[in-house]
Amino acid sequence: MTTLKDTTYEPLTTDTAIKLSKDLQLFNEDDLLFAHEIGDGNLNLVFRIQEELTGKSIIIKQALPYAKVVGTSWPLTLDRSRIESESLKRTYQLVPNYTPKVYYSDSELAVTVMDDLSHLTIVRKGLIEAVQYPKLAKDIGLFLAHTLFYNSDFGLNQQEKKIQSGRFINPELCKITEDLVFTDPFFDHDTNNIDEQLKPFVAETIWADQSLKLEVAQLKQTFLTKAETLLHGDLHTGSIFANDDETVVIDPEFAYYGPIGFDIGAFVANIILNYLSQDVHLADHPDKKAEFQKYLLTVITETWNVFEEEFTVLWNKHPQDAFMNTNGYLGQTLDQIFKDMIGFAGCKVIRRMIGLAGVEDVEAIIDLKVRNQVKQRALSLGKEIILNRKDISSIEHLVKVVTKYA
Repeated sequence: MTTLKDTTYEPLTTDTAIKLSKDLQLFNEDDLLFAHEIGDGNLNLVFRIQEELTGKSIIIKQALPYAKVVGTSWPLTLDRSRIESESLKRTYQLVPNYTPKVYYSDSELAVTVMDDLSHLTIVRKGLIEAVQYPKLAKDIGLFLAHTLFYNSDFGLNQQEKKIQSGRFINPELCKITEDLVFTDPFFDHDTNNIDEQLKPFVAETIWADQSLKLEVAQLKQTFLTKAETLLHGDLHTGSIFANDDETVVIDPEFAYYGPIGFDIGAFVANIILNYLSQDVHLADHPDKKAEFQKYLLTVITETWNVFEEEFTVLWNKHPQDAFMNTNGYLGQTLDQIFKDMIGFAGCKVIRRMIGLAGVEDVEAIIDLKVRNQVKQRALSLGKEIILNRKDISSIEHLVKVVTKYA
């Protein structure tokens, strides 16, 4: 692949994105190309480059040196682009069916050029519209099992794992998670985004509860110190594209070595929030609401069950440590992953209701009073599963707890 020499960083425009794609020889020099800036995320520029006659297209993603959602007052490292591209390449080695192919990356320009997934839909947007994805749970369960196992000491040579973990030191983006997921929502912090009518409920239910804070402190410490595997780091439904036949995971710029349960909990939390939001979105269609919410609960159950089953298969087939044949070790490991997953899911639910970045599932509810009611239920649910994570005995038990809040 062509490499670019003597280039310095500057944010791309539609014109320079087209020039870059031609410089990389991804299109012919005389091809008629169109570029559209399609990024709706918080941190990056995203361009779709398409050739008029053939329809061939690619995506160019470029990191900005600041948080797009806030502006230049919140500077961010461009190294996250390198981390994202390396994570995508590593994941493509393990699960190519669930990962976009990277054609080119440049750490100086902070760009990654990859597959265009426009034939798929963003899962968050589909779920809001009550679209059922028949393969979503199985695909995400397999994605999680393979990526989390093969990047850990259980499935990767321990020396190679230590070397690999050094390539994914990601302090700035980890700091965002540490603050916005595990700290700020549990205190009256200025980064929180709370309607004044909801604030008294939050103050009493979340900020004043010392037992809750103690559990969250333990979960934060786990996130800070438990370098078990290479995580996606931000596995929400807005980072997944899908249709009836395909599921593809994108945007691993938060990738770092952390606890196995974190990615699973993040995905489960987002399904939970969509589940609660459907009480409003489908309020006028009770039969459809019941059917779709049942589907969402099945997604939670099947995702965990597929992960557990596949993780067990990989554990037995490809052990990297002699102790992995010890009776009870696998069960103990899965039990701890499960408890961590529940706690992380609870933190993610709470964060999305009162933290800096909400979720469209809930924020799209127009009636403020009704939206706050959904947020109250979500906050109470998040709190309950955090406090009771050590006593929730199975994925079915977790689902039963979730249904109490619909």
